Amino acid sequence: MVFFLAVMETFAATGQVAANANAHPIPSIVEKDGRFALMVDGKPYLMLGVQANNSSAWPATLDKVWPAAETLHANTVEMPIYWEQLEPTQGKFDFSVVELILKQARDHHVRLVLLWFGTWKNGSSHYTPEWVKLDQQKYPFVVGKDGKTVDSPSPFSPARLEADKTAFGALMRHLKQSDPQRTVLMVQVENEAGEWGGVRDYGPAAEKAFAGPVPEKLVSGLGKQAGASGSWAQVFGEDADETFMAWHIADYIEQVAAAGKAEYALPLYVNAALRDPFKPGHAPSYESGAPTDNNIALWKIAAPSVSLVAPDIYLPEYAKYIKVMELYKSDKNPLLIPETGNSAAFARYVFAAVGQGAIGWAPFGLDLTRYSNLGGGGPEAMEADALKPVARQYELLGPIARRLAQGNLDGKVRGASEDPDEHIQTLDFTRWQAVLEYGMPSFGNWMKPKGNNPPDGGAVILELGPDEFLVAGHHVRVDFTPRFAPGKKRLWLKVEEGSYDAAGNWKTARIWNGDQTDYGLNLKADENVLLKVTVTTF
Repeated sequence: MVFFLAVMETFAATGQVAANANAHPIPSIVEKDGRFALMVDGKPYLMLGVQANNSSAWPATLDKVWPAAETLHANTVEMPIYWEQLEPTQGKFDFSVVELILKQARDHHVRLVLLWFGTWKNGSSHYTPEWVKLDQQKYPFVVGKDGKTVDSPSPFSPARLEADKTAFGALMRHLKQSDPQRTVLMVQVENEAGEWGGVRDYGPAAEKAFAGPVPEKLVSGLGKQAGASGSWAQVFGEDADETFMAWHIADYIEQVAAAGKAEYALPLYVNAALRDPFKPGHAPSYESGAPTDNNIALWKIAAPSVSLVAPDIYLPEYAKYIKVMELYKSDKNPLLIPETGNSAAFARYVFAAVGQGAIGWAPFGLDLTRYSNLGGGGPEAMEADALKPVARQYELLGPIARRLAQGNLDGKVRGASEDPDEHIQTLDFTRWQAVLEYGMPSFGNWMKPKGNNPPDGGAVILELGPDEFLVAGHHVRVDFTPRFAPGKKRLWLKVEEGSYDAAGNWKTARIWNGDQTDYGLNLKADENVLLKVTVTTF
């Protein structure tokens, strides 16, 4: 009888696991004709996120994170997990903080992206446990060209690699066991890995590897001339030092990622501190060996367990921001912006990111711990008002985030952020061209757009059908021109202001006409509206 009850309990537990798996399949990234979606609960998901400050993932400060996420209308919080906290004594893991973060995220109805602060954090190793920091023979730093120690972990440390693999594997195994609800959507492996203050490691193990042959899979993967072989200097010339460092950092992280993915196959990604997209210069003017735009292909070859390479964009200039997205968006690399500046100047870029097919976007450090990264694109003081610019955009986009994610996968979404130098932008759809104008009054069309001061506008448009669109925007005038009928003009059939109910049905609040539509759709800076628009010609 006891045996029978035990068997029945086992079957019941197995059935519960299967039920959870069916209701909450493991998040994944899917591709369709070169476009991507993050699948959550079996449907495309647009991450409207916020990243907590570096030291905010402690029990004493978590109550400063969740209220900020709620104010922002964020659906996802990016939260660091500290190796030094998880494994204070080697081989003994403490998951209490992980468990608390999971519980509180569920209580506040947000999803999580976890950031593994392991071997690397911003090029350094400051989040490693004390037992790593105190044994620098076993866990060495990079040695510079001058023979001096650089504040960056050497990727030529088998002991550190094995320790990181063990710790990250333990974290992923714990998540698989304790998160059947799939609260955690993705995990970032390390943080802005690379070397500051030098170009490569000159330690004994590194020097031996540098004199040795370049791995064949890198040579062939980069499309080098057939038969190219030899040392790093022979194959890569003046780029040898940086390429060498990038390969070995990426190979190290691949092994950590593979160890974690073997435990729990969540999407994994790495993030990059950027170089200037137009005038990049040479390392060490930027983080050497990092997944910068010149090394994306290398990282994809070296780290196949990593789903994507993501840019951390702290460049407020319009041209640079747009260029970075273009560089990181490819048919092999899904676009994710897991970190961006949190000042008001950055808020409008969520429209361009969604329009470029991003699976997620998140400003850094918008919690209520009052820390402000002023030098990194942050406001002078991290008061509650600092959250308003992003909160306004998330409040608008949040209710249609799933639709935008599906629309991006289907190629039906376009979006743009205001360019301070060009006050008219166009977005091409199958039959229509959307025209965005900035700095126009609510009434009249007898003047040229002058732009907003400061530039803060943008729009996202979803094509619902050949002549039907969902329009969301901020501080912009939107109109349509027929591409399919030159010489014809746009005629509004219906412009409906409304929203979708919980069942996904559109509910019209009112119909715009007359002054509201005669000169285009004026989306104001001080209110959020969602419009469903049907157009024809005359």
